[in-house]
Amino acid sequence: MSANTPLSYRQLLNELQTHGVRLNDPDAGAPSRRGGAGPSDHKAVEIGGRVVMVPVHTAGAGTSPYQLDGARVTRGGEEIARMAFTDRPRFYDLSTADGVPYSHIATLHGKDVLATTVMQTCIRYNNRKVSCQFCAIGQSLEEGRTIAHKTPAQLAEVAKAAVELDGVRHMVMTTGTPNLEDRGAKVLCDSAAAVRAAVDLPIQGQCEPPDDRAWFRRLHDSGIDSLGMHLEIATPALREKIMPSKASISVEQYLEAFADAVAVFGRGQVSTYLLAGLGDSVEDTLALCQRLVALGVYPFVVPFVPISGTPLEHHPSPSADHMRRILEPLGALLRDGGLRSADIKAGCGRCGACSSLSAFEDAEQTL
Repeated sequence: MSANTPLSYRQLLNELQTHGVRLNDPDAGAPSRRGGAGPSDHKAVEIGGRVVMVPVHTAGAGTSPYQLDGARVTRGGEEIARMAFTDRPRFYDLSTADGVPYSHIATLHGKDVLATTVMQTCIRYNNRKVSCQFCAIGQSLEEGRTIAHKTPAQLAEVAKAAVELDGVRHMVMTTGTPNLEDRGAKVLCDSAAAVRAAVDLPIQGQCEPPDDRAWFRRLHDSGIDSLGMHLEIATPALREKIMPSKASISVEQYLEAFADAVAVFGRGQVSTYLLAGLGDSVEDTLALCQRLVALGVYPFVVPFVPISGTPLEHHPSPSADHMRRILEPLGALLRDGGLRSADIKAGCGRCGACSSLSAFEDAEQTL
C-alpha cells in the first residue's frame, strides 16, 4: 500500500490492529501490558470516537509502517489520522488493606471495561504438549504483576472503586480452567455474586462449556449478564494442533452448549472468540460464523496477535485484507441476524476494542 493511498476508517483500524504501531512515547496514556491473559502487548487508543487496542510490544509493531507521534498517526511521515490515549485509571493507585495493588486484581481494558482473570492458572498451562500454544496466562503471575486467585471480596472492592473513580460501565470475568467438570463456572458464580452485591455493574463471565448445563442457569442467577465460551479456532484439525487438550471439546459440542446457553441468557448475550490468522481459511471461519449467528451467538473475530514467550510468538498476524474478507460479510451476517455489539450487556463483544468488527456492523464511517 502506498504511503499516499487514502484509508477508510475500517481500513485504518484493520491496518493498525494487524501491523501494530511504533510509539514515540511508550509511557504515554494508560499503561500497556506485556504478557498475561487478555489483550497483552497492546495499548488502548481512541480514534474516530472508537477505542481500539493496538499491538505495540510485538515484533511486528517494531517494523510497522504506522507510528503514533503525540496525537498524530503517521505513515511514511504523512499524518493520516488523529488519536488520543486513554487515561491511566485512578483505581490503579489504590491497594487492599493487606497491601495487594488493585491493578493486580483487575485491569482496565479499552476505555470503560474492568477485566479480571479470577484464577490466573490453568490445568493445562504448564504442559506445553497439551496447552493452548497462544496462551500466556501464567506470564503476569510469574512476573509478580497479578495474584493467582482473586477472592470474591477483593473483586467486589476493586469493582466498586473502578465504577466510582473511573466510570467503568461493565466487567469481564475470565478464568483459567481449574478442572474438567464445571471448568471454572463455580468460581465465576462466587465472584459475580460478590461484585453484584457491592455495585450495580453488568458482568460477562467467560469459561469453557461446563459438563453440567445447569451451570448456565447458576451463572445467570449469580449476576452474570452475558456469557463467553471461546472456540478460538474453527477447523478441528487446527484446533487439535494448536490447542490439543481444549480441542477435546469438539466444535459440535460447543454448538450444543451455545444453544443451551442462549436459552438461558438470550439471543445476542452469548459470544465466542475466534482468532483469525492461525490457519483457518476465510471460508471456514465464515461458515462457522453463519452457524453461530443462526444460534444467536455473537462471533467476536479478532486478528491473532503473537505474544512473546509463547510457542506461537513468531507466528505472523493476519493481513488487513484477510480480516476485511472476514469482517465485511460477517458484518452483513450480524445485521441480518439482528445481533449488534451495542446490544450485548457486558463483555468483549460490547467493548469491541480488540477487533474492528463493530465498525462493519453499520455503514462505512469516514475519518
